[in-house]
Amino acid sequence: MALSSPTPPSRPDPHRRRLLAQAAGLSSLMAAPLLLEGCGGGEGEASAAGPQRLPPRSLPLRASWISTVLNLDWPSAESVRIADDAQRAAVQQAELLRMLDDAVATGLTAVIFQAKPCADAFYASDLLPWSPYLTGTLGRHPGFDPLAFAVEQAHARGLELHAWLNPYRVSMGVGPDTVRMLAGVPADGPPSIYRTRPDWIRTAARRFVLDPGLPEVRAWLGGVVAEITSRYAVDAIHFDDYFYYETADSPLDDAQTFATYGRGFADKGDWRRRSTRLLVQGLSEQLRAASPGVRFAVSPAGVWRNRSDDPRGSDTRAGAPSYDTAFADTRGWVLDGLVDDIVPQVYWPFARQAVGYGTIARWWADVALASPGTQVHIGMALYKAGRPTAQEPDWGVEDGVAEIRRQVDLNESTPGLHGSVLFRHAFLRDPAAAAAAAYLRQRWAPASPGQYVP
Repeated sequence: MALSSPTPPSRPDPHRRRLLAQAAGLSSLMAAPLLLEGCGGGEGEASAAGPQRLPPRSLPLRASWISTVLNLDWPSAESVRIADDAQRAAVQQAELLRMLDDAVATGLTAVIFQAKPCADAFYASDLLPWSPYLTGTLGRHPGFDPLAFAVEQAHARGLELHAWLNPYRVSMGVGPDTVRMLAGVPADGPPSIYRTRPDWIRTAARRFVLDPGLPEVRAWLGGVVAEITSRYAVDAIHFDDYFYYETADSPLDDAQTFATYGRGFADKGDWRRRSTRLLVQGLSEQLRAASPGVRFAVSPAGVWRNRSDDPRGSDTRAGAPSYDTAFADTRGWVLDGLVDDIVPQVYWPFARQAVGYGTIARWWADVALASPGTQVHIGMALYKAGRPTAQEPDWGVEDGVAEIRRQVDLNESTPGLHGSVLFRHAFLRDPAAAAAAAYLRQRWAPASPGQYVP
């Protein structure tokens, strides 16, 4: 197949781009007041009156995540080192076309494309610099618009294209090279938010992040989402599980933010969950008002809470439930209908006693059946297929086929579950996972012509 050559995005001068960015930021503040104030506090508190939510999808979702951070899936690290812009763009386009063709051959109905891996973009933006994972340089124009190309080519193949955003991450490190990169002034676009709003930047898990408790950060993220949905025909906005993300040796210091905005909260955890909810509810209202054809999805950690900590939780012993560590009340979001789709990452086999796949998936199915229409699709660990460990030997049975078969069987036969999502796309061609990938092609492809209707 010949590569298409879309017209490269224009390159307005940096001063004009900064003015556009400021205007976009003001628009987001005006268009999405919930991102600043919010109007819902927790489970059972319905969304504010407004536009109706999208109807549930009629066909099962079968998808894969295409990770761009650290060049995990696309583009290849080898392509990034190509100096010539046209040659590099041609190689990267060819790589992406092969991935989309693999998606069709596997019988997938959608791909979840990581368009914002950190505070950088795989699309022409007035708010974010071009991602360094495209060219090796933050802010360098890649010679084409990857998101526009991905949307066009996915839709041409009958695939949905979901834009995957990491909301708060600014960088993957905090070392001197990272600081120099973020503090620079790109020639081909806006500077990093690290440079323009240092008062929003914190350190957590040895990465630079935006402070989730700041109303201005939520409003800015509303502008980022609005920019994508107003310029690109994406089928969904998809957030991953990185809300509050910290480690014991690198915690998030948000004491001053809590002192400023946490009045009325005796417990910082409750305030953090409130901040996360304000983001999710605000974006939900924004999308339904301004982009009613775009679905809103979140992919949290597989376990909401353990039953030992909450009788409403699952019969698990997970080490990092989303409610307690990411401060994301994902169950409440589903019950209140704030998201159209939720994709819990259930990356364990059935036999993993503390966090068994069947236990968690069935728990989510029950939550979905009690919701006003949110659909649950289970995130599956294709990357573990064919790689057994002492704790999880089942991934080696039939080279992982037996476990994958059992998981898909459950997903496709349990009321309340509506699809399967594979982590990650590159493992469709991984030698260790080859048998599992071949099984999925055999199972899904014959019954799955392209489902996208432009």
